[in-house]
Amino acid sequence: MLLSGNANCVSNVKPKQDELCKRLGEIIKRDPFKVQCLRALRSLEVPQGYIGAGFVRNAIWDELHQKVSPTPLNDIDVVYFCDKVTIPNSSAEYKSTKESLSQLDFYHEALYAIKSQEQLFQHELSRLVPHANWQVKNQARMHLAHNHSAYRSCHDAISYWIEKETCVAVRLLANDDVDIISPFGLEANFAGTISINPKYPRSDVFEQRVRSKNWLKTWPLLKVVKKHMRNCKGLLQRNE
Repeated sequence: MLLSGNANCVSNVKPKQDELCKRLGEIIKRDPFKVQCLRALRSLEVPQGYIGAGFVRNAIWDELHQKVSPTPLNDIDVVYFCDKVTIPNSSAEYKSTKESLSQLDFYHEALYAIKSQEQLFQHELSRLVPHANWQVKNQARMHLAHNHSAYRSCHDAISYWIEKETCVAVRLLANDDVDIISPFGLEANFAGTISINPKYPRSDVFEQRVRSKNWLKTWPLLKVVKKHMRNCKGLLQRNE
């Protein structure tokens, strides 16, 4: 089923963005499964609820490779942002509460409440689209995993993901427009590259992901940006 509507893009990179956002919106709308997932998420009215990572990245790579059918997804990554529950602004603040058991208990309860909410959304999404492997995370708490200052929004949170091309997410608006957030723009995605996030580079994790996910075998036209790869030569040879 095709949807009418346009693509609305929020990005820090402006050149060609309107054209690329429109193209991405068309790619998403051509896939009935992706449309079903986006409608399910929209129906729950999850605050700042988006589906990102491979859901979007892989769809673009499939398009570049002219694949007849979409590459199967291991999971559907849902991000949302709800900071109504008070949580630490940083890992350091969280650790410092060890000196105050009452404050530590408060934060534990807050994190438990957030994770319970995540599980509730995940359960409802699984009921609506049972053949999808839903993974739901409130980005208001994810800064703790990386010792960052508190994130301000989903756009801010996904700007720390491993690869530039993974830092993109979409949602379906009430008028069926596809709303896109892409902190680094979409040019790298449509250029068919795999590049490390310059804002938060983690070379070891980047290299491990390129190897373990077999991206270069599934999409052989992709090119790893070599300047970010310490062991790039060996990696590329093993995937030829």
